[in-house]
Amino acid sequence: MAKYFDVHPDNPQPRTISNVADLVRSGSLIAYPTDSCFALGCALGNREGVGRIRTIRNLGDKHHFTLVCQNFAQLGQFVHIDNNVFRAVKAATPGAYTFILPATSEVPKQLQHPKKKTVGVRIPDHVVTQAILAELGEPLLSSTLLLPDEDEPMTQGWEIKERLDHVVDAVVDSGDCGTRATTVVDFSSGEAEIVRVGAGDPSRFE
Repeated sequence: MAKYFDVHPDNPQPRTISNVADLVRSGSLIAYPTDSCFALGCALGNREGVGRIRTIRNLGDKHHFTLVCQNFAQLGQFVHIDNNVFRAVKAATPGAYTFILPATSEVPKQLQHPKKKTVGVRIPDHVVTQAILAELGEPLLSSTLLLPDEDEPMTQGWEIKERLDHVVDAVVDSGDCGTRATTVVDFSSGEAEIVRVGAGDPSRFE
């Protein structure tokens, strides 16, 4: 049965956030809110967690997982980013964008695209997500919480708790979330290619 954390959207309770981070460190898989929609997240080195996300979402091996980072200092440890791309990404973050970039050796092979050696990264503009990341001190390995054969993600924590009670370890709820996933921009070639139009305005990359 999943633990349920009711978190204040503007002033997250430090003890609650600490408990969530401890769960992630100990190998748990959480459902948590972001500035786009709910996501599934676990620790970077959690191989079992990755497998569980693949199972819940019915994902193939070419799926791009996302490293949800607290800031640019953290993001720079996990992707190679040149000056031109850096400026474009910096101007759009924090925000509801995921950027696909060449992965550094810090990223486990199983999280990289098998042929391109790329990974998704983002810096969210969400108080609760940022609090979890600050407490954790490392990125959350994440994927949008969109179930197979469903067109839109769930927007409410209680519904996620009800439906995923036996497949996730904790649900973090800070109120209703959006239904649009991030806008995905692939910069792996050095030029912006919009892969998915979502919550972030794509016009700045067109």
